[in-house]
Amino acid sequence: MSQSASIELSEYIRDVPDFPKPGIVFKDITPLLSHPDAFRFAIQRMADHYRDVKIDLIVAAEARGFIFAAPLALELGIGFVPIRKPGKLPYERHSYSYELEYGTDTLEMHIDGVQAGQKVLVVDDLLATGGTVNACCAMLEACDAEIVECAFLIELGFLEGRERIKPNRVFSLIQY
Repeated sequence: MSQSASIELSEYIRDVPDFPKPGIVFKDITPLLSHPDAFRFAIQRMADHYRDVKIDLIVAAEARGFIFAAPLALELGIGFVPIRKPGKLPYERHSYSYELEYGTDTLEMHIDGVQAGQKVLVVDDLLATGGTVNACCAMLEACDAEIVECAFLIELGFLEGRERIKPNRVFSLIQY
């Protein structure tokens, strides 16, 4: 085992009280990102979970999902497809609009990003209420992709995001 095998990832997550608004404790991943051994260990642990699983592509919504999805795709030797906010992708796009607490939002993906029947892993940094990941999954299902699982660095279990994205399975490295 490598020296990084003993890293406790939660030690690299900083709590920021009252951000972005009073009463919320924000889970800040930047200390983990600035520590290369911890960041590498997180990617390797995620990759180890999927090494023997048939996956064609990793998909992630901007922006923090990209931070984990791209190196994970490289580690697994598979492609990465970004899902972005409107106006960010230059080619023909699938669009999916979804409800938020106060309004709606839209996500987009290139029409040639995911093909019918491809096995896709959805990756993000954090699972909270599950709204964004649920929207990603809905767009992928509309493309007839097969969602293998949804993977996260952090899961805030008390917000029940796992329930919102059912029947999709969830894997997370750190649970609160």
